[in-house]
Amino acid sequence: MKITAARVIVCSPGRNFVTLKIETDEGLTGIGDATLNGRELAVASYLTDHVIPCLIGRDAARIEDTWQYLYRGAYWRRGPVTMSAIAAVDTALWDLKAKAAGMPLYQLLGGASRERVMVYGHANGRDIEHTVDEVLRQKEAGYRAIRAQSGVPGLDKVYGVAQGNARYEPADGPLPSEHDWSTEKYLRHAPLLFQRVREAVGDDIQLLHDAHHRLTPIEAARLGKDLEPHRLFWLEDATPAENQEAFRLIRQHSTTPLAVGEVFNTIWDCKDLIQNQLIDYVRATVVHAGGITHLRRIADFAALHQVRTGCHGATDLSPVCMGTALHFDLWVPNFGIQEHMPHAVETDAVFPHSYRFEHGFMHPGEQPGHGVDIDEALAAKYPYQRAYLPVNRLQHDGTLWHW
Repeated sequence: MKITAARVIVCSPGRNFVTLKIETDEGLTGIGDATLNGRELAVASYLTDHVIPCLIGRDAARIEDTWQYLYRGAYWRRGPVTMSAIAAVDTALWDLKAKAAGMPLYQLLGGASRERVMVYGHANGRDIEHTVDEVLRQKEAGYRAIRAQSGVPGLDKVYGVAQGNARYEPADGPLPSEHDWSTEKYLRHAPLLFQRVREAVGDDIQLLHDAHHRLTPIEAARLGKDLEPHRLFWLEDATPAENQEAFRLIRQHSTTPLAVGEVFNTIWDCKDLIQNQLIDYVRATVVHAGGITHLRRIADFAALHQVRTGCHGATDLSPVCMGTALHFDLWVPNFGIQEHMPHAVETDAVFPHSYRFEHGFMHPGEQPGHGVDIDEALAAKYPYQRAYLPVNRLQHDGTLWHW
């Protein structure tokens, strides 16, 4: 099965997505997600100008060889643009291979390790009571695991919390907006939030929280310790992970489980974290970590050290990535949980899919391939709109901080 053509489709049905479509001489097509939030056109260009010319005529069945060809052959390795482009090719080839075999992708990976995939929903509120209401609403919707984020008194904008009644979408303007931040106010507020949420939902609901890389290691250790009475499923992105050793300090002071990795691109980003058991969940995902081929390597290495998966699943990943991730989740032996943020109605229409949500769990469906397609005619009605993620500045002196 030879690759005869490939093209990049950029569209914005509610937000920007980059999709790679590969065609073969047997009439089968495969698609992969190449979206990199706020840098979408960089990946589109990487694919169109540098990768696609190298794909024409290659054997679509040689997934591993193609992965190595694009990773080693480029000489310039790693990084979010390169790895998102490789992931798009890899995902499309796995889609093709499963379609050729006439089976859903998870069967091709080795079959299901579980009946369904537990996911967590998002509860975001302007203040504690609003967040509690949203947690209860998510519980009523069937979620058994819920991430809670709340506005912080004295701060104008807080990660995870939308302005007004709008759906939360961090890429909020044609130029980066600026948010203010105070670690001191946040550290006082977060334990109060989870005390109230735990009182409202009891002990049967799993609770999660995202610090979004904003704390130093010792600050993260303090927060983890303060949250211990509320038994979180995990504390996510407690501190920037470029210095993997930083998580050792958090571990020394807190037993709150730690998750990190949505910005990871290769196994090297989490090697020390995993082998030293400094985290409990690795959040690398299909599109930013080199596709199924490389994500499997990360998961297998993590399994040796009792670290489980918890793939990123926000709306900055297209339904193509979500569908593929669910096949991976259904197969991977050391699965932990999958993030789930429902896409906009416009997005779901552009990307028809077979995956489904039911009672706090998801299933990728039984359609051959990863079960997600793209309606190109409809996608063309939603042209690209430049959108940036915000930046953060410390409230007291304006220093640029981690967003």
